[in-house]
Amino acid sequence: MIYTDKTKEAMKLCFEAHKDQKDKGGLPYVFHPFHVAEQMDDEESTIVALLHDVVEDSGYTLESLAEKGFGDAVIEALRLLTHDDEVPYFEYIRRIKTNPLATKVKLKDLAHNSDLDRLDYEPTRADHERLDKYEKSIDILEC
Repeated sequence: MIYTDKTKEAMKLCFEAHKDQKDKGGLPYVFHPFHVAEQMDDEESTIVALLHDVVEDSGYTLESLAEKGFGDAVIEALRLLTHDDEVPYFEYIRRIKTNPLATKVKLKDLAHNSDLDRLDYEPTRADHERLDKYEKSIDILEC
């Protein structure tokens, strides 16, 4: 993890936003963004990794994150990473591809989400279908 004043602020905000949430395997959800952030190599990508699900999964908005002083590049990447349910999933992925920072984080997010060993149960057909969707998304982002 990269520790700067801004990444520490993002860590605290990430924890606050996700502290009562669980992932599909029953683990505290906050472990997911922390895992993604651990794979980043600079301040901006670490912040984006920590905050990549905050707007979708909490009461925070892009505006409230901008007010906390996270830079324009971070806010733009977070805007792209926040999936609007009215936008078809693969269109959302193609939009992410237009931004190298968002792409960098999304690839690590998808890799972690594709790890079926995180589940406490035998993967279902729905889990395998989700994995297929993630693999196609990775292909789109890497091309």
